[in-house]
Amino acid sequence: MMLPCRHRYVSYAEAATGPNIVVDGALNDNAVLSLSHWPKSGTPWPLKADTSVAIVFNYLDSQEWHRDVEVVTNDHFDEDGLIGLFCMINPDFALQHRDLLIDASEAGDFGIYWDRHAARIAFTISRLADPVLSPWSPNVIAPDAFDDDYPTYCVVVYSRLLEQLKSIVEDVDGHRPLWVEEDDLLGMSEVALDRGEATIEELEDVDLAVVRVPPGWPERTAHRFTQHRDVLIHPMAVHNRTRCNRVATICGDRLRFDYRYESWVQMVTHRPPPRIDLQPLAETLGDMEIDGTHWRFDGVAEITPSLEPDGGVSSLGEDRFLDELAGALRCGEPAWNPYDEEH
Repeated sequence: MMLPCRHRYVSYAEAATGPNIVVDGALNDNAVLSLSHWPKSGTPWPLKADTSVAIVFNYLDSQEWHRDVEVVTNDHFDEDGLIGLFCMINPDFALQHRDLLIDASEAGDFGIYWDRHAARIAFTISRLADPVLSPWSPNVIAPDAFDDDYPTYCVVVYSRLLEQLKSIVEDVDGHRPLWVEEDDLLGMSEVALDRGEATIEELEDVDLAVVRVPPGWPERTAHRFTQHRDVLIHPMAVHNRTRCNRVATICGDRLRFDYRYESWVQMVTHRPPPRIDLQPLAETLGDMEIDGTHWRFDGVAEITPSLEPDGGVSSLGEDRFLDELAGALRCGEPAWNPYDEEH
């Protein structure tokens, strides 16, 4: 692969002082090109794709868009950003593993996968970058790096993982200790759905998937965007079985709603229904609680906003919750538009 120059990763703050290419993030004042599916990213339409990694491959394929700018950067850390930067820095290797790398980026961002190896690559990246679970010691990375501010954390994990990602892709099975725990949770979640122990009901008119799991199911550790999450069922098991972008999870008196990430970014293969501001619904549900339980909604601008009662437990019952939720989704006005104006 002949590019105008050899790209190198530079921290977002340092990159912004001169010409740079932003991969999977927000533009800075000196960026000459955006390769990002983020909202209002300004990525040229011919390069757009569902993930930033797929956008990078479109860039590599399109000589007319190549820029003689060495510096590539990102303002946050996650799988899509890491893999996208890696592909810019290692284009020949990336092109040999194109499908797997795009799959891994979708596993990290959207919680879906085609090849289980892609899910395991995402799990491995998340485990290494997790301040709670990472096996990295101060002798391997900067001392106390996980205790530093977020920009410093990003530099540390990017610098380390951009070097390590090739070995992970080439031999994900050899990294089994890093992915096996989350992979087991994914496997158990898929088996539960196969057996009907957990179920997914789709309310198509409001693009809502209702996930029901048995009362008393414990929360377990999973990751989204390399972030540590406690979940009742692995998101990949759910997202691989429904295209609904709105997900309600019911576990006895534990009630929760989430918008999937796909409705935050600029999707190309399909456009999810726009997000509805559910803050009025949160106030309504709180007024309906017999014990004064407060409900909160994170806001449509969050990447995967949730609606849930404080403590996760509600007295409303699933029928009342779902009736009110479906009504709000059906009648609410669009409150989020991530797309660039020309499209």
